[in-house]
Amino acid sequence: MYSKCGELSNAVKLFDHMPVKDTVSWNTVMSGFLRNGEFDIGFGLFKRMRDSGLYQFDKATLTTILSACEGPEFCYVSKMIHALVILNGNEQELTVGNALITSYFKCGCICSGMQVFDEMLERNVITWTAVISGLAQNECYEESLKLFVKMRCGSVDPNLLTYLSSLMACSGLQATSEGCQIHGLLWKLGIQSDLCIESALMDMYSKCGSVEDAWKIFESAEELDEVSMTVILVGFAQNGFEEEAIQIFVKIIKSGIEVDPDMVSAVLGAFGVDASLGLGTQIHALVIKKNFSNNTFVINGLINMYSKCGDLEDSIKVFHRMSQRNSVSWNSLIAAFARHGDGSKALEMYDEMRLEGIQPTDVTFLSLLHACSHVGLVERGMELLESMAKDHGLSPRSEHYACIIDLLGRAGLLTEAKQFIARLPENPGIEVLASIAWCL
Repeated sequence: MYSKCGELSNAVKLFDHMPVKDTVSWNTVMSGFLRNGEFDIGFGLFKRMRDSGLYQFDKATLTTILSACEGPEFCYVSKMIHALVILNGNEQELTVGNALITSYFKCGCICSGMQVFDEMLERNVITWTAVISGLAQNECYEESLKLFVKMRCGSVDPNLLTYLSSLMACSGLQATSEGCQIHGLLWKLGIQSDLCIESALMDMYSKCGSVEDAWKIFESAEELDEVSMTVILVGFAQNGFEEEAIQIFVKIIKSGIEVDPDMVSAVLGAFGVDASLGLGTQIHALVIKKNFSNNTFVINGLINMYSKCGDLEDSIKVFHRMSQRNSVSWNSLIAAFARHGDGSKALEMYDEMRLEGIQPTDVTFLSLLHACSHVGLVERGMELLESMAKDHGLSPRSEHYACIIDLLGRAGLLTEAKQFIARLPENPGIEVLASIAWCL
């Protein structure tokens, strides 16, 4: 009770004063610290329990520890617990196996998670769902969908979470056909109207470019929440229906529905060069009123919104007021300068970004190459393209090649542009072809 209420000091006092302790006592106090994010103390208690030699850990101990292992930094902990599982003869315990699979996938140890799954003699719906979900969350969408198909051919029936994970895989693959088949299954089972399922279906159809199908689900929904509204906003914005996304957001505000940071971030992403700066300023006021100013995604959206609406000065102000900046924040400001033709300032921001220890992404280089193109910095542009793979391990995309062709073409270096084109991969992409046409 004390642990669940966050009163850890009282929980420890009670634990320390217990004249007789058993495994359940240790499990309870460990779980309290781990649940409240006090990992060092929680793991330390487990070590104390083991070192004392008086208490034998059980299945609940192992699953408690494993449930706290989330993120690459905990991968080694999962492996240590796995070793204890084997030493203690618990490797065929269903709950322990399921916890190991979940832990490994949350830590990004995909091969280890699959190995545990393959070696399990007994599997239930939690086992299958843990792997299907884990693969989808680690962007192994094809493998996730294949395993879902394999599960349906067996004796274990999928549950709601299994279907949600399979829809996530369809979204990642943009697999419209498979997504429609799963939608049909959900109709057959009578669970297509579940709130989470409806949001997942809208997300799947939106990611597959079928905005009309996503809208049909949205309109027919008996109940809506922040997730479903965010999904439809993002769906419209990412499929080129920016104006409609903004109109939906305005209707949400007027209807008195509570908005959250994800919804605000989604609508800010819908702002283009033709969007109203006045409306953007009103959304900024809403951000301040709702106390969303510490949300990095929202503030990054404001930087982009102001620069796209032509207000570079406010874009810079928002950036400098940020208490925490990530690579997206820097990318947004670099893109803002590039968008407004100030290539020198964009490159200067890139140097500052590196000094702060922020690693650039492929999006960073895309903005930088645009900046170089606008101010004719051919040599610097070529250096940046080479630096992507050489210094940062990033593979240039067709958009990066298109920028280089544009850079050479604007500088009048048509021969060099043709030579560069000749060295490109066989399928350079539509952006490159458009740049080639411009050069010629």
